[in-house]
Amino acid sequence: MRFRKATLLGVLMIIFLVSASGYSFADDLSLETKLNEVKFMIDNLWILIATILVFIMHLGFATLESGLTRSKNTVNILFKNVSIVAIGLLTYSVVGFGLMYPGDAFAGSWFGFAGLGIAVPEGGLTPAYGNYTYWTDFIFQGMFAATAATIVSGAVAERVKLSSFLIFAALYVAIVYPIVGMWHWGGGWLAELGFHDFAGSTFVHSVGGWAALAGIIVLGPRTGKYVNGHINPIPGHSIPLAAIGAFLLWFGWYGFNGGSVLSADPALVSLVFVTTSLGAAAGVAGAIATSWKIQKKPDLSMVLNGSLAGLVGITASADCITPFEAVIIGLISGVLVVFAVFFFDSVVKIDDPVGATSVHLVCGVWGTLAAGIFGDGKSIVVQLIGIAVVAVTCLIASFAIFYTLKAVMGIRVSVDEEMRGLDIGEHGMEAYSGFQIFVTQ
Repeated sequence: MRFRKATLLGVLMIIFLVSASGYSFADDLSLETKLNEVKFMIDNLWILIATILVFIMHLGFATLESGLTRSKNTVNILFKNVSIVAIGLLTYSVVGFGLMYPGDAFAGSWFGFAGLGIAVPEGGLTPAYGNYTYWTDFIFQGMFAATAATIVSGAVAERVKLSSFLIFAALYVAIVYPIVGMWHWGGGWLAELGFHDFAGSTFVHSVGGWAALAGIIVLGPRTGKYVNGHINPIPGHSIPLAAIGAFLLWFGWYGFNGGSVLSADPALVSLVFVTTSLGAAAGVAGAIATSWKIQKKPDLSMVLNGSLAGLVGITASADCITPFEAVIIGLISGVLVVFAVFFFDSVVKIDDPVGATSVHLVCGVWGTLAAGIFGDGKSIVVQLIGIAVVAVTCLIASFAIFYTLKAVMGIRVSVDEEMRGLDIGEHGMEAYSGFQIFVTQ
């Protein structure tokens, strides 16, 4: 009975969509052609919905980053996250999209360029572009591009100059991210080798993570973080905000991974939802067990990062693994992120306020390797080659941009501005009214 109801609902949906498309069954077109048109509309609609979910991830990044940093820098954090979306979309529309997806225009294995801007393609404003329109392809990929720069924002928070950071974000999203992404997603040399990164463990998360690592090294730690060999914890001001951010990111990840199917294929989209969910859940479990063992009490901030670690880890292989393998990948991600946070903070003394390098870089590398270990027919050697070349390229490019900005205009605020807070120093306003009076008293 349940099956008959579902079938009837499906038939009614098809009839509705066909009617909405402007076609009638009296047209000369065959029923098969009409059904293909309906399939195209459903695929296109799903990718647009996924785009909305990826957009919501930016709110997740903003709230997570705000919560894990001090209240005196909240305006600055929010300003950067809003600006990154705008910068990402604009620069990607001007040059990034043409670099990442060159098509037949001057396309090579390592570099290709389809030209400036998003020109109206042949066939009018809304031509078919695989399972979706040209415009749907651009806006979905544009949301991904902005995400890479957002990862850097959290790592360099509370001491980076706003102007320098925005310039870095524009250059990175416009040039570095799309060129590296073209090597696989644009049909470049890594695609030819058989490299597998379904939704971006490497091409979004590690690309952002390597840039975050370079930025932290060039900037140095926050004032007072490391004094005479002693490590001073600098807690964030709102765990509730951080928790909201983690939930929003998890929610948006269904679009991030689910939309990367690039169709509404029911079997594959459903599998991706399952592996994504189990990876995140196992990441939470791994972080709970590890932080409880090491810190003797369960640390919520570690657990929140554990969920994100599981999501990052599963992103490369969500389309080609079993649910059980998703649990293994997520569980290892949750363990890794806790050890990585302690390693960066205590051993090598890299000051990352939100754990971006631990979540996105470490678990991005692990997730890409996992695709070679668990993915059917995938080569771990090819995965290692891709990880290494992307790492070298992104580090060199990031260090070059940061050091150039440091020499030309400086990249760090003054100690006085850092102590007062970037909200007052960079923006002349406060996120929480009366905060400065409270601090003075």
